[in-house]
Amino acid sequence: MADPPLARPADLPAETAFVRRAAKSSADISQEMNAIISALPRQWIYCCYNGEYLFYPFCESRSIGEIIAFTTEERRMTIPTTVVDLYAGNLRQSPDGVDVTNTYLDRLGYYEQIRQDAQNVPLERQVNIFGGLRRRFEEHVPWEKRRLDRVALFQAVRGLKFQPDFTFNRPEFNTISCPWHHNVTAAVGSFRAAKSLRRNPGSRNAISSFQWPGSEQFKWHSQHLMDLGFMEPGQWF
Repeated sequence: MADPPLARPADLPAETAFVRRAAKSSADISQEMNAIISALPRQWIYCCYNGEYLFYPFCESRSIGEIIAFTTEERRMTIPTTVVDLYAGNLRQSPDGVDVTNTYLDRLGYYEQIRQDAQNVPLERQVNIFGGLRRRFEEHVPWEKRRLDRVALFQAVRGLKFQPDFTFNRPEFNTISCPWHHNVTAAVGSFRAAKSLRRNPGSRNAISSFQWPGSEQFKWHSQHLMDLGFMEPGQWF
């Protein structure tokens, strides 16, 4: 899905549907996602933005179909994901903040909070995760865009509603694991924060480099993300 005036890319595979969205906030895709959920009952859906890459434990040798089958056998209908901010190692060479050949991430500086409802009551097995570029440069990032937790992989069911903050109207869909053991989780490597910080005039002039002592070059491998604690295999093997 793309906002106008972007035209269909010439190299887009023929089996890919190209949908032009109405001109509105590109951050809120809930209306389109709910239409997709209604049209694809019982199908698994992966939701992402451009400039993002899905990783799950052992994805170099195991297919997405295998991990979905495993998750379904565990009676789970979601695979929770953590967004990992990726950024170019040298902004002089890559002024837009994107460089897939010299990519870095933050190896530390993350924290989570127990999610609460509108009455400040803790929600069972739900957390808000913060960190990365959105935490380090939070003065340039709106509050509603700072969270790193996301339910990016899920199974569509009747009555399910996707909400603008990447949560769902069914509480169990927003949980990080089942009550009896840890489940497999995934990660989404994302250049979106880097691109936004470099595109916005205020933050662009204030940031000369994304590098800091907590930076580490990204190896583009699922084991690297597991070693840093961004995702875990649970009972998956």
